[in-house]
Amino acid sequence: MIRVLIADDHTMFVDGIESILRNEPNINVVGKCFDGLSIFDILEKNEIDVLLLDVNLPGMNGIDVCKRLVQEHPNVKVLALSMYNEESFISEILKNGALGYILKNTGRTELMKAIENVYEGQSYFSDAVTQTIMKSMVKSSNSSNSKKNFPKISRREKEVLQLIIEEFTTQEIAQKLFISLKTVESHRSNLLAKLNARNTAGLVRVAMENNLLD
Repeated sequence: MIRVLIADDHTMFVDGIESILRNEPNINVVGKCFDGLSIFDILEKNEIDVLLLDVNLPGMNGIDVCKRLVQEHPNVKVLALSMYNEESFISEILKNGALGYILKNTGRTELMKAIENVYEGQSYFSDAVTQTIMKSMVKSSNSSNSKKNFPKISRREKEVLQLIIEEFTTQEIAQKLFISLKTVESHRSNLLAKLNARNTAGLVRVAMENNLLD
């Protein structure tokens, strides 16, 4: 069972998400709250796997919640929920530990896929969010100076990075590039080391901030 906590300041939205998840056999909705500080009260008393987190919360916003979670509850995986498809929001919350970012108009099927991906430690972004990330990455301003801070990324590593950003699985990347699973994982490990990232979401954030696929 994936233990889920829902945090959003709109009661009807929270009730709607809870109603959807209650019908999923592999989901246990442990709790719901309507402000940032209440999250930590619930976490003191319950084990949570995935936090569905609104970016804009009263008391403590989603970004500050992520910062505190990294220090106090690093095992909780964060899936950000927002009505804002803006690069600044996306980049900032990924930088502070969220693994996924989906929009509030997401349907049940995509919501479940996002929760399962994040639970497994993988990133997940709504299609529109992915497009925002991609557009940000092709900006050329200051790209040459930014890239000087990183070791050289090979052509093959860029191909793997591109497919990671587009949410292909390791198996799909291997098939698409005609390489082995072990080789894909090797490229992923090299990218994590070169870009000083801790996980896939970190790779996406660093690539987005530094226009590494230009």
